[in-house]
Amino acid sequence: MLRQILNQAKKHPSLIPLFVFIGAGGTGAALYVTRLALFNPDVCWDRKNPEPWNKLGPNEQYKFYSVNVDYSKLKKEGPDF
Repeated sequence: MLRQILNQAKKHPSLIPLFVFIGAGGTGAALYVTRLALFNPDVCWDRKNPEPWNKLGPNEQYKFYSVNVDYSKLKKEGPDF
């Protein structure tokens, strides 16, 4: 399959940017899904702690990108469970 893609790229050089952007998009999507699976507090891979989201403090950032929130200055507002 890779040989076929390389042959198409040699015959039609205008397809090279298409292959690059599709490859970069697929790689980015795979890396983001891997990040979600490994570091998201909603995902539990082992049964030792069935509710890992309860251990999150108010100053822990688990979002990928936050615009105007400084997590180090937040205080806990709710009760402990």
